[in-house]
Amino acid sequence: MLFNIFMLVAGLGALVWSADKFVYGAAAFARNLGLPPMLIGLTIVAMGSSAPEMFVAATASLEGMTDTAIGNVLGSNIANITLILGITALLGAISVSSQTLKREIPMMLVATVIVGYFLHDGFLTRIEGVSLLVMFIGLMGYLIWHGLHSKNRDALAVDAENEIPADVPTAKAVLWLVVGMVLLPLSADWMVQGAVGIAKAYHLSDLVIGLTIIAVGTSLPELAACVAGVLKKEDDLAIGNIVGSNLFNILAVLAIPGIIAPGAVDAAASTRDFYMVLATSSALAILILLSGRARQLKPWHGVVLLITFIAYQALLFLS
Repeated sequence: MLFNIFMLVAGLGALVWSADKFVYGAAAFARNLGLPPMLIGLTIVAMGSSAPEMFVAATASLEGMTDTAIGNVLGSNIANITLILGITALLGAISVSSQTLKREIPMMLVATVIVGYFLHDGFLTRIEGVSLLVMFIGLMGYLIWHGLHSKNRDALAVDAENEIPADVPTAKAVLWLVVGMVLLPLSADWMVQGAVGIAKAYHLSDLVIGLTIIAVGTSLPELAACVAGVLKKEDDLAIGNIVGSNLFNILAVLAIPGIIAPGAVDAAASTRDFYMVLATSSALAILILLSGRARQLKPWHGVVLLITFIAYQALLFLS
């Protein structure tokens, strides 16, 4: 058991660290190649915090643990909204002014409903996995095109561009990019192996271990990004990290088990856990899009979100 805990903690630490270095190296290298900052901000930086989920999903799928991969996606999306935004909102009201977010949040809801349709029969097929990936590519293409051709500078795009490292030598950027690429799959494997050992010791299902320990662990980069964004008064970036990560998870990351290890899905994932994802995503949309001119997440919203997270975790372990 102690060895499994060590593997989990070491894997999680290495996963978060290597994901950060991967994004740092990739963004700096892309900037040195002369790619537009808007393009880098909307792709590498905005989606970089979901790298842990992507590599964990790939590792779990290759080992035949489809439910763990799916649980990681659903659990991460729930944790991002309830735990991460809950903690962030406690630091102070989070205001939203980005027009990009006002487009992305409805897209997140539509993508969530599509995934619910795919999962409702208890199977995730390869065709559905490919469909999710195609939708993700199309969505990213649209957002990039709109961002590059928009006459008005969007608040989220400006904040994302500010996160791109500048004046980094190309050799250093490539070094960190390679380090991240090597360590990400290794650390994901350590984390999955440790989590599996703990799950077996406590008789937890593959789905529950993905929804709990792994989901919370892979959401830590979002927590760091959100807290940093609020402290730097970049509120749109804080919300944008969550919405962008959830979109990436539900389309690109969930496509991985569908493509690599299609097959039956735990019934609870397509009912209890999907409904929780849909409920929390809808709650975020209501709070942000229907809150009048203020468009704020307030500290008391954070309290409600945290209570929701705790209640959901308790439900998982009790059931």
